[in-house]
Parts: sequence; C-alpha cells; structure tokens
Amino acid sequence: MLKGYLRKDGKKGIRNYTMVAYTVECAHHVAREIQYPYRESGVHVIGFHGCAPNDYANEMMQALCTHPNVGAVLIVSLGCENLNKEALEKEIIATGRLAKTITIQESKGSRTSINLGREWVEEQLQVLQKQPLVDMPMEELIVGTICGGSDATSGITANPVIGKVFDSILSQGATAIFEETGELIGCEHIMAERAATPELAKQLVKTVDKAKDYYMKMGFGSFSDGNAKGGLSTIEEKSMGAYSKSGNSKINGIIKPTIAPTTNGLFLLDVVPDGDPMFGWPNANDNAEIAELIACGSHMVLFSTGRGSVVGSAVAPVIKICANPETYTNLVEDMDVNAGKILTGEASLDDVANELEQCVIDVANGELSKSEQLLHQEFQLAYKKFNELEPGCLPG
Repeated sequence: MLKGYLRKDGKKGIRNYTMVAYTVECAHHVAREIQYPYRESGVHVIGFHGCAPNDYANEMMQALCTHPNVGAVLIVSLGCENLNKEALEKEIIATGRLAKTITIQESKGSRTSINLGREWVEEQLQVLQKQPLVDMPMEELIVGTICGGSDATSGITANPVIGKVFDSILSQGATAIFEETGELIGCEHIMAERAATPELAKQLVKTVDKAKDYYMKMGFGSFSDGNAKGGLSTIEEKSMGAYSKSGNSKINGIIKPTIAPTTNGLFLLDVVPDGDPMFGWPNANDNAEIAELIACGSHMVLFSTGRGSVVGSAVAPVIKICANPETYTNLVEDMDVNAGKILTGEASLDDVANELEQCVIDVANGELSKSEQLLHQEFQLAYKKFNELEPGCLPG
C-alpha cells in the first residue's frame, strides 16, 4: 500500500507541492523570484512564455495546476497577455485547491508583486504541512515513461527494464503511459497487435503514420546527432528500443496531452500535433514531453538514457534509469538505477527491473529521486495544436 495526499476532488498525489505559475514570459522573473527562497520546500515554477492565444497552453496549465501532486497555486500575471488567467484560477478553485492571482500591472510593479507572492506562498506552505498522508492503493498510481539521450545500449538494457516494470505494475492495477509517437515509426503494426480492440489497432497505426507525415513535412525526424554518435544507426533501430519501454501488456487506449486515462491500464500518449506544422518542432526538448506526461496525470516519470541526461521536472518526480555502464560511472550522482549492469554481467534484466520497481514504490512513498535531491525542476511549454480524440481511441 502506498501513501498519498488526498485532494478535495478525490485524487491522490505523491507530493504536496505549491506551484508558482506565470502566464507570460514577462512575468517569469517575478515568479522565479517569488519561488526561489522556497525551492527546497516543494515550491515549483511553471508557466507559458507566449503572448498569443493558444488553447493547448491554456489546457496544459489547467491540467498541471490541478495535478494530484499540487496543493496550492499562485498565478503570476503581467496583465495584458492572452492566457486565460481567470479561467485558470476558477478551474483550480473548483477542485478545492488554494489559489490566488497576482497581476503585476495592478500591484505597483515587480518588487511589490514579489513580496505579496512570498507572503502568500509562506501561508500556503504552513497549511499544506498540516495535511496528513492517507492510504493510496496501486490502482491509483499513474506512471509515465520517456527516453532521452538514447544510444545503442538503451534498447537492450534500460528500455526493456522499464517495459518489465510496466508489465508488473499493470498486473497490480496501476496505469502506465508511454509516448514518443515520432520514435515508434516502424513499430506501428507490431504495436497494433497488442491493441485491446480492432478499432484501437487502426488508430495506433494512424497515429504513427501522422507522426511520420509530420516529420517528413518538417524535413527531419526524431533522430539526433547524439543518437548516431551513441551507436544508433536508423530511426527504426531507435524506434525498436523506444517501443520496448511499453512492455508486453495489452494497450488499452490512445490519449493526447491533458487527457487522462479513462480506465486503468496501458495508454499511448500522442505528442505530435494535428494538422500541418504550425509551430515548428513538436517537442523542443525532453522536458516538453515530460510535462505532457504529467499533464495526463502521471505521478512520476521513468526516464531512460544511454548518453546521459541530468534533467528533472516540476510537478512530478523523475527517476533516471541509465542504460550505459560508462555513462552511469560518469553521472552517478544523477542516475537512480544502473541498467548498465546488464551489459557488464553484474545483473539480469529481471534483477534491474526488480530494483527499479522498488525505486518506484520508494519514490511514490516520499523518497526523493536523484533529480529531486539536486533540485532539478525544469519545465517547458510551447505552442501546439491538437484535435479531439477520434472514435476508437479510448476504452468503451
């Protein structure tokens, strides 16, 4: 049995964070200054840099500010941006969370806004500290996964380890989300064989075809120079490794950013925008996709890496699984699990999977991941456009 924080909307979180959420880049500095003295006390900064309107950004901010790991939100606005701060505050309050908006243009400027913000944050920290932990069964846990800085070892150590952990926690009733549709090209028909329904099988193929078409129009795919230098030869080879993170369980549905799984089970997160390219590269970095996994309800994110990545995230813990034994040695202070032991013969896939599953349980129960210990709280939110889910994507 896990332990979590019960929210008034009935959801349970594994952390009790306060968010300082800026609504445009012009308010970012003030938000950061408000948060900085409390960055070791579970206060995180998230926000949207753009000034032009974007439905995706509004929906992402609402989903993140009402995430189960969040107990209170301070909205920091300049005052003339397009992100709908009134709707954001209303949505937060409707879930029973504590919320307040500071508008810099109406608060006599930056210094006054910072002082007001810090006063409010201090008050909320005292309230949240009194919130007790309650029992949280495995059926209420949602775990996401992503791979970044992949190399030739990723697909034979860390990624299949995550797949084994997914199969195990799914058998215990948890929910799991895998993504990176642009890195599943070539695996779509294999993936479709695991679909819960024939309709879903067609949608899985269609989703990967959409990603393929998007990248062709962009003129490049999800294959970096670092992947090649790490020994990966083609997008298909990279795809097979990325696909192995999903394990062997039945796939129950497809979701898009901000859409939470409607049942327990395994879901594919479609992160590639719909329609013709409008805003450029769909995910400028791994943290953009981490944010989308969290916006779909992931309590934590399992991050596999071969070349090495040190990022963490705001809102939810990130657990690093290192695929390459040499990389693990070089980045031991950033890595939670050494899957490179499989290559050196020190451990089997099952051994490392058991270690990772225990790490998932420990982090869910409050133990800090390496990125949390180092105060990594990266966050990225850009412009995107998505259509509604098509019939057949969700169970029932």
